[in-house]
Amino acid sequence: MKRTKYKLMILAAAALAISPALAQVASHDPTAMKTVASANAAAAAPAASASMAPVMQVTNRPVVRINGTELTDRDLLREMLTIFPYARQHNGFPKAEEEKIRQGAMRMIEFEELVYQEAERRKMTIPPAKLQKAEADFRKQFSGEEEFDQYLKIEMKGSRQLLRRQIRRSLLVDELLKSEVADKSKVSLAEARTYYSKNPDAFRYSENFSIQTISIMPSEKATDDAKREARTKAQDAWKQAKASKNYEEFGLLAEKVSQDDFHVNMGDHKAVDRDKLPPEILKAAQTMQPGQVSDLIQLGNFYTFFRLNAHTPAGMLTFEQVKERLRQSMEKEKYERLRAGLDKKLRQTAKVQEL
Repeated sequence: MKRTKYKLMILAAAALAISPALAQVASHDPTAMKTVASANAAAAAPAASASMAPVMQVTNRPVVRINGTELTDRDLLREMLTIFPYARQHNGFPKAEEEKIRQGAMRMIEFEELVYQEAERRKMTIPPAKLQKAEADFRKQFSGEEEFDQYLKIEMKGSRQLLRRQIRRSLLVDELLKSEVADKSKVSLAEARTYYSKNPDAFRYSENFSIQTISIMPSEKATDDAKREARTKAQDAWKQAKASKNYEEFGLLAEKVSQDDFHVNMGDHKAVDRDKLPPEILKAAQTMQPGQVSDLIQLGNFYTFFRLNAHTPAGMLTFEQVKERLRQSMEKEKYERLRAGLDKKLRQTAKVQEL
C-alpha cells in the first residue's frame, strides 16, 4: 500500500521529461511513467560508462502474459526505474546489478497485476468520492493546467476516463494489499513483549569502549632512522594529546597528525566491542576513566594512543528501550511474509507466461 501511494505523490514531477517513445502508462500504476527517462533525453545524454548497461529501448513488446493480460517492456522498464531511479542520472543500470533489477521489476509488475485481477474478481469497489480525491491529489502534482493537459495528451491519449481507470486500478491494488497484508501485519506491544521475553540473547550487548585514536605508522620497510623519527613524532603528538581538554581538541589533532584510517573522522572509532580491540589497547582501556588519554602503545611497527570517551559494561537492553523498534521490525518482517504468501497463493491459480 505504501509503495503505490509513494509513487503517486512523488513521481508525477517528471511527467514532461517523458516522450511518447518511452512513456505509455503502466497498466498497474497510473503514475509510474514518471520514472521513465525520455527517448530524446537518453539520446542526448552522454553514453553510459563501461560499468553501466544502457537503458533498454522500448518497443511495446509484451514481456509477460498474466491470465491473458499482457504487460510490455514499457511496464518492465518503468518498474526497473522505480527500483533504480538513478538510471536517468547515469544513463543506464549497473551492469553487475541489471539482471537482478530486471528480475525484481518483472516479479513486481506480475504481482501487482495479479493483485489487481484478484481485486476485480472479488468485485471490490472504490467510492466515487475517494476516486475523485485521488484524481485531485494527482493533478496537484503538476504546476498548472497546461502541464497537466500536456501530460494527459501524451500519456493518456487525451482521455480523462483512461486516467481515472488507471487511478482506480492503483487504488484497488492498495485496498487489497491493505486488507490482506498491511492490516494483518500489525503487531501489538504484547506480542512484541512476548518475543522479547523468548529471545533475550537478541537484546544483550557486550562490553564496549568508545575511543579516538592517533597513530603514527611507518612503512614495514622503513629504515631504522625512519622508525626512530616515527617514534619521536608519536611522542610529540602524545604530549599534545595529553594536554587536550576535550573530544574536539583531540579530534582536531588526530585529523592533523594521525596516519590511520580514522583520522578523517577525528580519530573516532565510536563504540568498539572489547573482543575487537587489540589486547594492549583493551588492557589500557580497562584501567582508564572517560576523558583520559592512554600512554603511548607500540603495536608491531607503529605507535598509537587513544582517548577513552566512554566505557559501557556488558548488559541487556530493556523492553522499554526497544519496544517501538522491535514492534516495527516485527511488523516489517510479518508484512514481507504475508506479501510473499499472497504472491504464492495468487500464482497457484494464475497462468503467468514470461515471453
